[in-house]
Order: sequence, then structure tokens, then C-alpha cells
Amino acid sequence: MQFYLDGYRPGDPENYPAAPGIEPSGTGVLPEEVDVLIVGTGPAGVVLAAQLAEFPHITTRVVERRGGPLEIGQADGVACRTVEMFNAFGLAEKLVREGYWVNEATFWGPDGTHGGSTAGITRTGRVQDVADGLSEYPHVIVNQARMQEYLLEKMRTSPSRLEPEYGVEVTGVKVLPDGGDHPVEATLQREGGDTAVVRAKYVVGCDGARSAVRKSLGIELRGDARNHAWGVMDVLAVTDFPDIRLKSVVQSPAGGNLLIIPREGGYLVRFYVDLGDLDPADRDARKRFTFDSIVAAAQKALHPYTLEVKSTAWWSVYEVGQRIADRFDDVLDAERGTRTPRVFIAGDACHTHSAKAGQGMNVSMQDGFNLGWKLAAVLEGRSPESLLDTYAEERRVIAQELIDFDLRFSTMMAAHPTDPAHPELGGVDPAEKQRMFTEAGRFTAGFATEYTPGLLTGSAEHQSVATGFPVGQRFYSAPVVRLADAKPLGLGHVAQADGRWRIYAFAGAGDPTSPDSGIAQLAAFLGESADSPVRRFTPDSADPDAVFDVRAVLQQEHRELEVEALPAFFRPAKGPFGLKDYEKVFTPDLKGGRDIFDERGIDRERGAIVVVRPDQYVAAVLPLDAHAELSDFFAAFMQPAAALV
Repeated sequence: MQFYLDGYRPGDPENYPAAPGIEPSGTGVLPEEVDVLIVGTGPAGVVLAAQLAEFPHITTRVVERRGGPLEIGQADGVACRTVEMFNAFGLAEKLVREGYWVNEATFWGPDGTHGGSTAGITRTGRVQDVADGLSEYPHVIVNQARMQEYLLEKMRTSPSRLEPEYGVEVTGVKVLPDGGDHPVEATLQREGGDTAVVRAKYVVGCDGARSAVRKSLGIELRGDARNHAWGVMDVLAVTDFPDIRLKSVVQSPAGGNLLIIPREGGYLVRFYVDLGDLDPADRDARKRFTFDSIVAAAQKALHPYTLEVKSTAWWSVYEVGQRIADRFDDVLDAERGTRTPRVFIAGDACHTHSAKAGQGMNVSMQDGFNLGWKLAAVLEGRSPESLLDTYAEERRVIAQELIDFDLRFSTMMAAHPTDPAHPELGGVDPAEKQRMFTEAGRFTAGFATEYTPGLLTGSAEHQSVATGFPVGQRFYSAPVVRLADAKPLGLGHVAQADGRWRIYAFAGAGDPTSPDSGIAQLAAFLGESADSPVRRFTPDSADPDAVFDVRAVLQQEHRELEVEALPAFFRPAKGPFGLKDYEKVFTPDLKGGRDIFDERGIDRERGAIVVVRPDQYVAAVLPLDAHAELSDFFAAFMQPAAALV
């Protein structure tokens, strides 16, 4: 991380000074007008708020109907992709240190050596949870409340000093046709019953499956309940089950299935317990399950092993179902293109599904990450309002893919084991369940998202110059060495959740210090040409890298080069003192045996440009000399700004 650009200050450098003129939030007093009103502090809401908190001149407020932050329960699985995202907020190390690492998964099925009342379970397989080469980060387990607290703390220490207003519920929103700059009217109700009205430029409903924002827009969640109940409990327990500290999938001949997820801290464990089918005519069936009945079902499924619950942190019963909203914003299909959206929904407000695939919190956070930088770009004047159409366009497709996957995954998890004596009864044998589980690994790790060509995602025409950075997929980090100080790090780890675009320039063959080299020619274009996106879309009053963070990756070993011999463009002068930024140039980690050019398939002769969106997805791959194509790509959705407000 970088700090002291504006002058030395004592204390924690990550606790940024409050921006001048910031009005305090979290005091119970809401302004009459805001730029963005975020409804709900669930996963989508806190990621969105943490991003916008980095822009102190954007007036953001967050309201939450609960009286305080979430304390326990709900989601806990943190996909590798989410850990990558948390790195952009400076939180990955804390998350990985605290979390339980899901390194391996075991599978248990009927023990064929015993029958009748003595039938039990035996281990049928054991696999690596995350396949090699998917991510440098592990799949971890951390309580959702802790995940949200990390981001709430990030908000509190940001230049905006953003804190939620608790005990405030939004009862309705409407877009006023003649509403001026703040056309969205939100009606709020406090715990005591007092009501108020806030006008906003944009409202985002992150208020869960019963979202008042969604209902105000007349949007329905469509889908079906599966009439199948699962119990979930976080407990401290004593057991002789040997894999209690491994993620375990259990198919029991005694009836029912278990998914065991060890929790952070070394002792706590979560059980997902199959409670069987529900009578669709009995609307209260789920409510009649008790904690004792969940424990009894878990004990039965684990036979012949014993389970004694000593303490309970949280438990619940839920019904499996998959639902998705018709649309993710306030614009009707017939209106699309005639006006831009003003109200959005994210997370459980627009898609709900089962918990066992561990995707709810993760996909919801990616909703917030997708929308946050787009709102900032529009509100700062860097992009036209039409950019906001891409949120629903991109995320609804992803949500539908999640719904389809979750239906397959939850059906597989609930399937009873096959009975060789009665194959006509169907079911799934343990080997098949293990195979399906392994094949789903890329999805459960969070890497199935791929944005199709469109306004923000280019074609794969030039993919051959950087085969390891597929266009539309997340930017996969790789080890490099920073030239100026010889520090080994991950190239993707230098990117922050600050709304900036990343341009990674991979040098071609030859001497990068020569004015005729491809990397020098690109630097000259970006720094001097009137067609340069850096010059066209970066305000004169801002730092040179305020909109585009351009990084160079050279082929030579770091001791073969001098940073001062490279184009001055890669040492931009920044801040009130004109200090040079020496952290823009990298070389392969040859000492560690990790050459990024080989690992990511970079064309060594031609070089490559890899353009990465603010939410870490590859937007374009181009040859190093494709200056005009680079300029045209950004011109499609960016506009010159007089100043960054």
C-alpha cells in the first residue's frame, strides 16, 4: 500500500483523515438529499458502501432496519474469488488469517459390510477442495457478520467516515418524473414510528428476499420452492466422527444427508442437516422443526459415530428454493434505452437459492462490486448515465447461471444413496456425488463468471497475445518483482477498490529502455498523444493515474534494469509535492521460478496490453501497438471530465 503522498502523519496509515467538509453519518440524522441511498447492510450493501466511501464528494448514506450490525449466523463460505476481491479493499490478509481453510473435502456413504439396524457410514473418497491453478488464495470459512464488520470498519476509516443509520427501514421508493437532480423519493420509518422522506439521485435495495425496494418497483421474485427442508446449526460438539475438522459430505443409509463445514477458531462446526420433504399443502411444516429434531437427525445420519452438542451459537431451518427477479432495476423492458435506471436491487433482493453451494454471500458481494464503481464513474462525470444499464445486463445473467447451478447442486446434495438391491428406487452413489462435487469446483470457487462481449468487454480477437488472461473473466494474478525496490508480490494485488481502470502493459522483445521499443512507444502515446485515453479522460487537476492505473511488466530480470532508464510516464509525479511514484514497473519473479510471461501465455515477441475493469475482470486484450483500439475502447463509455469532484 502507498501513503504519505500528501505529507507525513502519525498513527495507522490506513485510517485516512476525514475529507474536509464531510457531514457525519450514523448519527440518526439523515440529510434531505443524497447522491446514493443504500438500503440494507447485507453482503451486497456493505461492499457497495465500502467502495463509495472512497469518494468523499459523493454523498452516500446507508440505512438498516435492524438496530445494529449483524452479530452471528447466516452465510459463512468465502469463495477464493471473494478473497481476491477483499484484497482490493486491503482485507485479504485479515480474512485469511482468521478463517478456517477448506483444504480438502471427504465423502461418506453407506458401509456395505453391515446391514439392517447396524448399517452405518464409511469414508468413500477424499479430494482437494480447490483445484491447483485456480487462485493464489484459499477457500475459507468466516462468519458473515465478521465479513461485514471488516467492510464496516473500512467505511468508518475512509475519507467519508461512512457509518450506517441503524433502526431505519425503507417502506417505499418511487421515481418522480419531474424530480430534477434527485428524482428518487424514499420513505423511511424509524424504530419509534417516525417517518421521513429522503430524495436521492440513486437508490440501491440490498434489503433481502422480502425487499421493500423491490416491491416498490413492482418486481416479482419468480421460481419455485423445492418443498425440501434443511436444518443448519453452528455448534460446539464432542464427536468420534474422524473428519469433523474437514469439509464432509455424508450420505447415510439411515436416511438423510449431512454437509459438515468446520468453522473458524478450531472448535466451532456447522452442520447442514437434511430434514426431508415437506407437504406443499402444509404451510407451517417447516416451523414445527425444533433444534432437538435437527440434532437427532444429525446423530442418526452419523451412525455409528456419536455426536453430543455442548453449546449452540445459531440454528435455523430453511426450505430449498431458487428464485430470481424479473429485472434488477426500475427500467421496464419497453423503456430500456429511453431513460437510465435510478433504482437498483442487489443480492438476496433479486436472487435467492440454497445455502450449501456457498454462493449466496459471494455472488451478492460481486453484485455490489459491479455496481459500485459504475455509480462512482457516473456521479464523478467520467462516464455517461447509460453506463448504469450494464449492471442489470451483466448481473442478471450471472444470477440466472447461479440459480441453474444451485438447482443441480442442491438436488445432488439431497439425493439418497443408491441401493444395489433396488436400483429402481434411483438415488446417487457416493462416487457419483464426489464426481459432481469436483466438477462444480470452478463454480463454487467463484470463477464461473464470464462477461460476454459488450460495452465494457471486448472481443477475443487478440486473445492469442495473452492467453492466460481470458477476456471477460477475472484477472488472475501472478508473481512479479517490483523493479524499484525488488519486492516480490502478486501483480493483481496492487489493484485497489478505488474505481480506477487498470492497464497492464507487457513488454515485447528487445530493450525496453530504447525509444523505439513497443513499451516506450505505448508510454509516449499514453502520455503525449491527444488520442490517449489517459489524457482525454483524466482531469487536468487530478493526478496522472487518477482514472487509469497503468503498469508495465518487463521481460528482463530486475537487476538488469534501472527504473530511471525507463520512460518517465512510468514514474508519474503526484500529489501536492510532485512526488514520483516508483511502483509502476515490474519484472518476472525469476528467482522464485515464476515467469509471468510463461504462466499467463504472453506473446514475448509482440507483447500485450491487458485492460482490467475496476471490479477485476479482464475487459480487453490487445497487442502492445494497438493504440487506436485502446483509445476507441474507452471512448465508447467514458467522457471528458472537467474535474474529479
